[in-house]
Amino acid sequence: MTDEVRSAARRMYAAFNTHDYGAVEEIFTADFYSHPLGTTGPESVAWAWQRFHEAFPEVQMVVEDMVVERDSVAVRTSVRGVPGQQPPTMLEIFRVRNGCIAELWGLSSLQRG
Repeated sequence: MTDEVRSAARRMYAAFNTHDYGAVEEIFTADFYSHPLGTTGPESVAWAWQRFHEAFPEVQMVVEDMVVERDSVAVRTSVRGVPGQQPPTMLEIFRVRNGCIAELWGLSSLQRG
């Protein structure tokens, strides 16, 4: 189970970093829920990623730490490519079901202006 959970998180960051919005259908469950955004479904993820990439076209999420426990993974990332800031840090926790991300919680030090 831990390899499947770790793999889901790695696929998600790889898709984000390569702007692969179509991959969300394979990475997230149909009933995916984002607690920080209060949104559901893979299409909400693609929309959020597109908006983020429009604001920061060079952005990259660099995984610094990843801890897997049962069906969940906690990931600390550095957010590179955000001008005028020390690289912000994000902490995200994903719950994985059948190899896909079903739920997300997150915190970020990203300053939004």
